[in-house]
Amino acid sequence: MAAAPFPRPILAVAGIVVAFSIATAAVGRLTGAANSAPDVSPVMTRSLVFRDQPNGGVLVFDAAHTTAPIAEIAPASNGFLRATMRGLARQRLREDANRDIPFRLSGYADGRLILEDPTTGRSVEMEAFGISNETVFARLLTAQAKS
Repeated sequence: MAAAPFPRPILAVAGIVVAFSIATAAVGRLTGAANSAPDVSPVMTRSLVFRDQPNGGVLVFDAAHTTAPIAEIAPASNGFLRATMRGLARQRLREDANRDIPFRLSGYADGRLILEDPTTGRSVEMEAFGISNETVFARLLTAQAKS
């Protein structure tokens, strides 16, 4: 006994839905409507320099004041910060970009926190990684130099 053919009206509706989805995505992509991030200036920005230490720690400096660190990351701690910075540094190596240019950390009025690498154009939106990971970088915006 042969199976009954699939109803044509259902196939037609499914085809229309797929075509409409593809057309909507294409229009959004071509017009820029797919980029929903508002064009807003940051309320706070800080340029940061990260320096590896021989003991495995990392010192974080405000680029405007590199005599005293604003944070010390102990060896084998803070995996999220280390992984984020390692990824950005690896991109600089791949592109043979200037490693001395500071990274830029910006906080926005809507709560977004973005770390940018001006040399490669890469940026990391911290909210995508959860509040505890975002907080690690948020502290760097207001941290004071350690004596």
